[in-house]
Amino acid sequence: MGDPKFLRRTYDAPKHPWEALRMEEERKLCQKYGLKNKRELWKAQAILRGFRRQARDLQARLRAGEDQAKVETSGLLGRLTRLGLLPAGAPTLDDVLALKIEDVLGRRFEWIVVRKGLGGTPTGARQLIVHGHLVIGERRMTRPGYMVPAADETRIAYTPASPIASEDHPVRVALRERLEARSSAPEPDATTGPTAGGP
Repeated sequence: MGDPKFLRRTYDAPKHPWEALRMEEERKLCQKYGLKNKRELWKAQAILRGFRRQARDLQARLRAGEDQAKVETSGLLGRLTRLGLLPAGAPTLDDVLALKIEDVLGRRFEWIVVRKGLGGTPTGARQLIVHGHLVIGERRMTRPGYMVPAADETRIAYTPASPIASEDHPVRVALRERLEARSSAPEPDATTGPTAGGP
């Protein structure tokens, strides 16, 4: 079983670490979602692989007519629906196999904070979370990588004891100005692109 002080690694690093295309894709994802390092990306990929592996196994067992597979399928689809990874309608195992890494990263606490407008950038949201300025309901959450259930999205707020909870705090003022500037910025013309008028 091993020494409990030395936990087993929960992710797999790439077998070929120096692949330019993969490294560029990883860099873009880390930058977009504000990940601290590639290890966080690899952990998300391991989570996604686990969901897909379970879905493939259940599909095979369903074709074999196993009754227990129906119960486990309902449990898996319900769990992913509660996490917000699948639509609330009538998801299937094919929907699980169609999930992408962006779907998993989009459920991270720091990204949802940015999406709700409580943080300007993923990096800034990460700092607010780690410093204890945000809560989910009544529980202070300091883990940026926490997978937020869909039902808890509306319960995310600033910690009442935090100075940032005040509307007049400089961080809140700067955040409002950034959001207003972003919403009032003109959309680029689809025909000419963002460099219209250039050489």
